[in-house]
Order: sequence, then structure tokens, then C-alpha cells
Amino acid sequence: MPSLGADMEYGTLLEWRVGPGDNVKRGDIVAVIDTSKAEIEVEIFQDGVIGQLLVTEGTRVPVGTALATVRAGAGDGAPPPPQASEPIAVTPALQAETQPPAPAETPVPPPPAVPRPPQVHRLRVSPVARRAAEQLGVDLASVAGSGSDGAITKADVERAAEAVAPSVPPATPARAVPESASAPAPAPTPMPPGAAPAEPADRAAAMRLAIGSLMARSKREIPHYYLQTQIDMSRALAWLQEENLRRSVADRLLPSALLLSAVVEAVAAMPAMNGFWIDDAFRPAEGVHLGVAISLRGGGLIAPALHDADHKSLDELMAGLRDLVKRARTGRLRSSEMSDPSITVTNLGEQGVDLVHGVIYPPQVALVGFGGIREQPWAADGMIGARPVVIATLAADHRASDGHAGSRFLTEIDHQLQEPEEL
Repeated sequence: MPSLGADMEYGTLLEWRVGPGDNVKRGDIVAVIDTSKAEIEVEIFQDGVIGQLLVTEGTRVPVGTALATVRAGAGDGAPPPPQASEPIAVTPALQAETQPPAPAETPVPPPPAVPRPPQVHRLRVSPVARRAAEQLGVDLASVAGSGSDGAITKADVERAAEAVAPSVPPATPARAVPESASAPAPAPTPMPPGAAPAEPADRAAAMRLAIGSLMARSKREIPHYYLQTQIDMSRALAWLQEENLRRSVADRLLPSALLLSAVVEAVAAMPAMNGFWIDDAFRPAEGVHLGVAISLRGGGLIAPALHDADHKSLDELMAGLRDLVKRARTGRLRSSEMSDPSITVTNLGEQGVDLVHGVIYPPQVALVGFGGIREQPWAADGMIGARPVVIATLAADHRASDGHAGSRFLTEIDHQLQEPEEL
């Protein structure tokens, strides 16, 4: 069970995307995990062949629990051979050689045959796929499963919903269909208490509890210091307006992209803000994996990473931000995006906030906050006028840096925004 954030202690295995004998390569999605915040697609970080699945779907287990075994090399798609400890099947011929003949007995007539009820075909459906079918109004009996042994996955349900969407009006949710008219449900998987995937109301409560616990730990253990500065956005917004006039509507940039890019460039000048405090020492991150705080529609907050932001252009940052927000709000995030942000940015300007002082997400050592861009009085060249201004803040870990380094970092963000054409 991977750790998908400093606040995660347990996870519920919702769905296997692979089965014994399947070949996998680094980056493949192998499972879906339910955390207190979201359903996360778990990637594998090595090539090999799936051996045994050690945890059944629907089970809640602690972080660090082994979920499956992986064998090196390529497989043939068949399950692994039985272990030596497994019982060996005894054939009739072997039984005849190893056991003495049984004494003759008087033949007993067989009992009269009793007709058996017809066998009912039970669909193999993962819990997350069943929940998706209820939400999308998809009849599971009409869905072809692509999972292990023909199991129906969430992706199968979504494909089925997309296939009928253009020609079929919104369907009645599956739970409203009489049970006699729908396919029988599979026998429920035994789960320990509290292991069932949370319903939306329960998830919101669990998320608030997890966020509160982590932030309390952060404030208790991390010696925060806070800085803020006002940044004149005149040149940045003028350049952005001119640039967007040359673009199609779909390709236009938002001010958020400029702010993110400025943070990335400032990190290059002040790498002490980009990394982790682990085992009483600062460990710089290998790249800039920019965590972006995203509010979820059902309430709560999540901060997945824009990976390798220091190697992305302004257009790539904008596209990555749109994609990350969309997938965060539809439950499509990957485990790697949740486990390694190296510095986080929170932007509450669209909510009407002028100033935000954030709390560091451990084990990171810095968090940058942006308020809204507002017209304010501004003195420049001996003249006073109105300028669009944003307040940038920094929450930093005093164990990894001090106020001098933090002030240089904010000054570098300001400098980058005065030269937007260079971002």
C-alpha cells in the first residue's frame, strides 16, 4: 500500500487492474486505491510479471502492506506455478500404486436424482466499478469486462456509458431498477470494520479529519516563518493580453500560468525552497515537482504535483494545470502525482481573497500563496497611480532556510513577473 501523502495511514484497495501472470512495465496502472481524499490510480515502478495478488478488493490495510508480488522477466500470461508448499494433486493411477485395494462391498443403489436449480451467472465487478455503474446508469449485464478473469472495471463502465450517451437519454440509476430485472450481484467481499469505500458525505468528513490532523502536525513540528510582498502585475498582464490576442480561445493563457512559471524560475535561483526535511536534514529535490492546491467540488483540498515543471514551457504548464484540475475533480489522479510534490503553490485569488498564508505540507519546506490581482495605489517614478497588484506570500521551514533566503526567493518571483516574455 503506497503512501500517497504525509497524512495517509490506511488505504482501501478498490480495484485490481491486473491479474496473476500479467506482464507489467514501469508506469502501468495496476490498482485503484481509495484514500481519505480521493480515488487514486496506482502505478508500478518496475517491469515484471504479476505473481500473486495478496489483498482482495475492498480491503482496508495500513500503508506499507504488501499488495501483490512481482516476478522479474517476461511472462506468458499464465498464473505462476504453484509453490512447493501447496498440496500436490493425487491421480487415480498414483493412488492405486500407493494405497492397498479396498475390500469388496455390496453395491448400494444410488439415490434418486434430485433436479438442481439452474446455475446463475454472477458478474465479477469491482466495488468502484459497481459504484460508477450506479452513478452513470449503466446496466452491468451489458458490459464486457477487461479485468482479470473477465472482471468489469471502472474503465469498462465508463466506456459503456460513453458508447450509449449520444443516442440514449439519461438512464434511471441502476439502484432504482427492481432487482429481478437486473443481473445478480456477486457475493460481497468480507471487509474489516470501516473498510468499505466512503460515500461522499463520509469522504468529506474523513478528508476534513485528515487535513486537520496533518496541518496540526505541521504547525506543531515545523518552525514556520512567514513573508509577504506586493508585486506589480502591469507588465505581466499587458504581455498576457497581447499574447492571447494571437491565440485561439482554447490555447489562451491564464495569469495562473505566469505565477506558476515565476515560482519555478525562482526555485532555480533559490533551491533551498525546493525539497524535503527528512531525518533532521534537508534533502533537495531532484526536479521541481510543483504541487498545486486544488479545491474539490465536494469540499476539501488536494495538492497533486505538476511533474518536472522546470522543464515545461509556459504552454505546457498551462496544459498541465488544466489537466491536473480536471483529473483531480473526477478522481483520475495517479499515485506518483500525490507522493512527491517538492514545493506547493496555493492561489485563492479567484475566490476573492487578497492574502493567503498557507501551512507547509510536510515533508516539504515551503509553500507559496497568491491572492487576487487587485487595482491598488502604486507609487513609481515619483508618480502615484493605480496598478494591478498581487500579494505573494511564503511559508517556509526555519530548519531549512531563514528570512534572508526567503526574501530573496520572493524578490526573484517579482523579478520574473516583470519579464513575462522570458517565462
